[in-house]
Amino acid sequence: MEECISVFDMLKIGVGPSSSHTLGPWRAGERFLEELREEKILESTTRVKVDLYGSLSLTGRGHATDLAVMLGLSGQDPEYIPVENIDGIIKTIEKTNTLLLANEYAISFHIHNDIIFNKDFLPFHSNGMMFTAYNAVGNEYTATYYSIGGGFVVKEERTNAKEKIKIKCAFPYLVNNAAELLNFCISEEKSISEIVYENEKSMRTEEVIDYELMRIWNTMLECMYIGCHSEGILPGGLNVRRRAFDMHQGLIGLSNYSDPQSWLEEIRKTEVKFRQILKWVSCFALSVNEVNAALGRIVTAPTNGSAGVIPSVLMYYLVIENHQAGPKEIKQFLLVAGEIGSIFKKGSTISAAMGGCQAEIGVSSAMAAAALCELMGGSPAQVLMAAEIAMEHHLGLTCDPIGGLVQIPCIERNTMGAIKAINAAELALSTDAKNAKVPLDKVVSTMWETAKDMNNKYKETSEGGLAIAVNMADC
Repeated sequence: MEECISVFDMLKIGVGPSSSHTLGPWRAGERFLEELREEKILESTTRVKVDLYGSLSLTGRGHATDLAVMLGLSGQDPEYIPVENIDGIIKTIEKTNTLLLANEYAISFHIHNDIIFNKDFLPFHSNGMMFTAYNAVGNEYTATYYSIGGGFVVKEERTNAKEKIKIKCAFPYLVNNAAELLNFCISEEKSISEIVYENEKSMRTEEVIDYELMRIWNTMLECMYIGCHSEGILPGGLNVRRRAFDMHQGLIGLSNYSDPQSWLEEIRKTEVKFRQILKWVSCFALSVNEVNAALGRIVTAPTNGSAGVIPSVLMYYLVIENHQAGPKEIKQFLLVAGEIGSIFKKGSTISAAMGGCQAEIGVSSAMAAAALCELMGGSPAQVLMAAEIAMEHHLGLTCDPIGGLVQIPCIERNTMGAIKAINAAELALSTDAKNAKVPLDKVVSTMWETAKDMNNKYKETSEGGLAIAVNMADC
C-alpha cells in the first residue's frame, strides 16, 4: 500500500533515548489506553501486563522501554511532559506498586511481575509488544503492537490503512520514490522543498506548518544548547562522560550570551578554520545525543539514536555557511530532510532492529546531506545525489550498542554521520548530476536487501559486534 508520510511524521518531538525502544512503546501504551476507552473497559481495568518481545526485550532495559510503557500507560505525552517529572513518576510507581492508569485510575502495578521480557521474536517485526488488561472478575483484553522505527507504531492488521489512504489522496504530489519526486520537480519547475510544502498544505494551513517547523527547530536548538552546557556522567552504568561540555568550552571560551538564540549569534563570531568546523559540528552532534541518552527532550530525526545529525548540519549552515540565514532556510532544510527520510521509510526501513545502524545514522546522514545541498543551491537532481552519496557510504553499518544503551558507539556515530552529510553535499554540488552512476532509489533498495541479509546479532540486539567485544565490566 502506498503511504502518505508528512514531514511531521519523520521529525517528531519526544524523549530519549530511543525512538523504536522508548518513543514507540510509549506511544503504544497511549494507544492501548485509547482502545480501552473505545471498548468502555478503561474504568473497570484493575491490572495491566506488558510483554516485550525480541529486540525490545534484549535491549529494552538499556533503552528505558520498561519506563516508557509505564509512562504511556500513565497517560503522559512524550512531546509535552516536563522531563524533570519523569523520574518522580517512575519512583512513585516503584515505591507504591501502583500506576495511575490514564492519569485517572489507580491500579496495582508491580514492575517486575507486570513487565515481562521475552527473548522470543514475534513474526511480524522484531520490536513486538503485547498489552493485556484485566478486570476484577478475570476478563482479559489484549492488543499487540509493533514499534517499526522512528516512533511509528502499527498493529499487524494495520487497522489504520483506510485513514492513511485518505491522507495520501490529499497530497497533490504523490511520491513513493526519488524518481517520482524528481519528475515532479522537473514538470512543476519547483524545488524539492516547494513540492513538499504543497503536500503539507493539503493537510495543514501555512501558519500551522510554519509554526510547527520552527517549533521543531527551536527544540533542536534548545537541545544542543542544553547538551553543550551540561557536564557529568551519563546514566546506565557505562560511566560515559559527557564530552560536548568540554569541547564547547574550548571552542567558545567566555563569550557572553544568555539563551539559545544569542548563543547561536556568538558562535557566528568564532574562528572558522577547518579543525574548528569539524569540532563545532561534532560538538553539536554530541550534545544532542548526550541529552538523548539522559532521557532528555530531542527531535526524532528520523530516530532518537540518530537525532544529532540533522540539527548539527543545519546549525553548521547557520553559524558557518550563511550568517544571514533564518526561518526561511530553516524550514526549507527541514522540509527536504523530512521528504528524504520518508522515501527511505517507504522503500526500506528506518529501524535499526530491522536494518542495523545503516537504517538510522545512514538515513539521517542522507536526509541532512540532501537538505544542505538544496540550501547551498543544488538542483533537485543534485539534492538526491547528495542523499545517495551519504547513504552509499553507510551501507552495511551494524547496530551493536554496548549494554543495550544508546551511548557506545551511538553518540560518536552521529558526529560521523554529520560530517559525511556535509561532504556528500559538497561532492554533489561539484558534480553534474547527469553523470551520476547510482540513483538514490537503487541505494534505498540495496539498503533494504543488505538489511535482510544482515545477521540479527547486528540489529540492535546487543548480541554481536562491540556489544560483546566490550562488556559492562570493561567500562
